[in-house]
Amino acid sequence: MIRKRILVTGGAGFIGSHLCERLLNEKNEVICLDNFFTGSKQNISHLLENPYFEIIRHDVINPIFLEVDEIYNLACPASPIHYQYNAIKTIKTSVMGAINMLGLAKRIRAKILQASTSEVYGDPEIHPQTEDYWGHVNPIGIRSCYDEGKRCAESLFMNYYKQNNVRIKIIRIFNTYGPRMHPNDGRVVSNFIVQALKNEDITVYGDGSQTRSFQYVSDLIEAMIRIMATPDSITGPVNIGNPREFTILELAEKVIQLTQSRSKIVFKPLPEDDPTQRQPNISLAKQLLNNWEPIVPLEEGLKLTINYFKKELNL
Repeated sequence: MIRKRILVTGGAGFIGSHLCERLLNEKNEVICLDNFFTGSKQNISHLLENPYFEIIRHDVINPIFLEVDEIYNLACPASPIHYQYNAIKTIKTSVMGAINMLGLAKRIRAKILQASTSEVYGDPEIHPQTEDYWGHVNPIGIRSCYDEGKRCAESLFMNYYKQNNVRIKIIRIFNTYGPRMHPNDGRVVSNFIVQALKNEDITVYGDGSQTRSFQYVSDLIEAMIRIMATPDSITGPVNIGNPREFTILELAEKVIQLTQSRSKIVFKPLPEDDPTQRQPNISLAKQLLNNWEPIVPLEEGLKLTINYFKKELNL
């Protein structure tokens, strides 16, 4: 059999490590490229014995020359704590990283997927969000380094497609959770689980009525594999997320119940530019990706994630 050689940038991250694992299981050769700013060797240590897996420590801000068939561009810190730590570096990673990976794809005629984000919609004025909505983003706000970096990357991808015939795919990823999330990434699922397992107060910002939709990581990986296999005429962007909507307060209560925690819920002021609603319309994904839709219920996904954090925290 002929194995595809596939490059995954950000391959040691939460989502990237699951993608590398799946691609190897499907008998591909995988190159994981990561600078280990938020990625972790621990996420991919179980893959190191596979002779078709290799790691390159590299920052996508700098060009790299490789021969591959496909590129999944996931490199970028994705949680507010990490992407606000060095805002300029975040923008560089999104923009220069996209330029370098698109340049590589153009040279070697590889197909390339951009892991964009629901953050391109900002604090949306329409609900749920469809791909034709242009977004409501503050270009100079605290989250803009990530939001606008990803929006610019989408523009680069689309222009490389139109101008240079690069084969592109753009997906907009909505809230995703699961094992290998960073325990200190400040995201709501990992925050709540870690706080609950330690019986600490669970921090809810605002009154907890803001909503999110939570997608288990295996559902996202399935969609990524499917969109990469679609005809070249399908470029995206395509929303990939779980349309079931929960309030933050509901999530906190569910985590307390599943962990049997003694934690109390405490309320703190809402951070700047925090979206009040986030829910994907996934009609396009269903249409283009053979009726793909998320299949892991929130409770089941949370149990798997809780078990992971119990081991991580030695609880």
